[in-house]
Amino acid sequence: MDRVMKLASNTAVVIFSKSSCCMSHAIKSLFYDLGVSPAIYELDEEPKGWEMEKALQRLGCNPSVPAVFIGGQLVNSANTIMSLHLSGRLVPMLKDAGAMWL
Repeated sequence: MDRVMKLASNTAVVIFSKSSCCMSHAIKSLFYDLGVSPAIYELDEEPKGWEMEKALQRLGCNPSVPAVFIGGQLVNSANTIMSLHLSGRLVPMLKDAGAMWL
């Protein structure tokens, strides 16, 4: 859990993902399209990815990926991110976290 929280607080936007997850791909694409460069950790490629995935589940991520942190705070799932984006609340969050300046 400590490793996940440390990684999540090092960059304005952090995405814990799996390279084979289509929803993770969609969320990463959304952030790239918005001009955001998130730190991405592919749990299926990380040496301790399984432990990190269990920590994300303990934090309430279900499913465990994609798990998105903005400004060090867990924003959670793809559904939450898409809802924030469609309601116009995602971009202000990203600006507040210093992830984008437009």
